[in-house]
Amino acid sequence: MTITAAADGSALGNPGPAGWAWYVNDDCWRAGGWPHGTNNQGELMAVLDLFRATAHLPDEALHILCDSQYVINSVTKWMPGWKRKGWRKSDGKPVLNVDLLKEIDQALRGRTYTFEWVRGHAGHDLNEAADERARAAAGAYQQGVAPRQGPGFVRAGDAAVPARQSLPAAPAAQAAPTAGIRPVQSSPQGARAGIREMVGEPTLFGESGLFSEPDLFSEPAEDSLASGLEQSAEAIVEALERELLRPETRADVGRTGVLLHPDFTEIGSSGRLWTRDEMMMALEDDPGAPVELELLAAERISEGSVLLTYRSHDRSGMVLRSSLWVLDGVQWRLRFHQGTPEA
Repeated sequence: MTITAAADGSALGNPGPAGWAWYVNDDCWRAGGWPHGTNNQGELMAVLDLFRATAHLPDEALHILCDSQYVINSVTKWMPGWKRKGWRKSDGKPVLNVDLLKEIDQALRGRTYTFEWVRGHAGHDLNEAADERARAAAGAYQQGVAPRQGPGFVRAGDAAVPARQSLPAAPAAQAAPTAGIRPVQSSPQGARAGIREMVGEPTLFGESGLFSEPDLFSEPAEDSLASGLEQSAEAIVEALERELLRPETRADVGRTGVLLHPDFTEIGSSGRLWTRDEMMMALEDDPGAPVELELLAAERISEGSVLLTYRSHDRSGMVLRSSLWVLDGVQWRLRFHQGTPEA
């Protein structure tokens, strides 16, 4: 028999009050969280607790529905390589969220499992139910009240599996990586090669093509918005575009998670369509070199949209670029980008 469950995380502010949840049905789910954490930590904790809650059923396969490509790739592709390198990345830096990843590595031993990526906030019943509970847990910690934990893993004739008290304490707030696509385990060498194949065209982030992922629906930080409200929309958008071209911003998944719209797409010079998940998932591995921006035009298309066109200069040459920014609540976010090498 296969157990199908959705796992999801949430962070209000990313980092901020954080929640996690996994969901099989209304009688079989669990949620929790911390006063301060990241979306990625919530996503990982949901998967970890699901493995632990089903540990008494080692012969039953787990089919995990997850909207975090970071979690999927971490578990199915990257973890073997990280372990060989002493839990360090290819650049020698420590792996983020390593305590949770080590716990997952222990929990999945001897288990049969597959991951399936599902688009978040797209009406998938199980994903929506897990997301609702994760967000509710984060909201409870934001309000300083105890979250609803749920019944745990319960099926007809089963007893609920009690929550373990040895879970990692509230994780240290940190930017977290991301990425990936779908199931079954594959070699880290193959995964790395596959990622590198995507790099050979100019992208929003210059010559690099590797990304990262925070909460795909991050809440913009209130204090980061106030200073920009008195500026013109064109000036705000130009400043944000320049910020996105800086390596330190591209390496900060919490910040890029706020600046990129959840439905962000890019058309690369080869004609390949990039999604937000793909565009973010390797930045943590390679944020690229500094990029200079020569503004050509900043045009207000409507009250809630601004089109930037500009020429970028970096070590790979000059690229003509266009970016469409839209107003999402009170936060300007990048909705679409296209870059073409200048002849």
